[in-house]
Amino acid sequence: MSTDVTVETIAAAPRADVAAYAIDWRNDREWIGALSDVRLVTEPPFGVGSRVARVASFLGKRMEYVNEVIELEPERRLVMRSVRSPFPMTVTYEFADAAGGTSIRIRAQGDVSGFYKLGGRLLSRAVRRSIEKDLARLKTIVESRSTGHPS
Repeated sequence: MSTDVTVETIAAAPRADVAAYAIDWRNDREWIGALSDVRLVTEPPFGVGSRVARVASFLGKRMEYVNEVIELEPERRLVMRSVRSPFPMTVTYEFADAAGGTSIRIRAQGDVSGFYKLGGRLLSRAVRRSIEKDLARLKTIVESRSTGHPS
């Protein structure tokens, strides 16, 4: 079974600020609610080929996974794919100028198996709810930190 979920919001903050904050793995625990641990497992600097290990709780299960950056366009786009996880997943963050600030879009695509396959449609709904909550947190954080005018 595959899942493909896209969630989008507008933050009243400049794209450069929003993207810089969201792309920086050191901020992940602050805005991604399911995470309890995040660490860079490759040598700095962060860029294409970098790997980030994460520990999360999702649907009551503890998950450990490693994402690898496969695309990075500062201020615009980050694409990561899982290289070690309970199921293969690709996550894309996109940032664009929008009326009133910055459009933030997160897309999660994957093929689920095992425990997670049993949920089917419920899994996609749970992923959507989780991303919606994360984007709401991200929006609150970047808007409260913003010192500039939206682009």
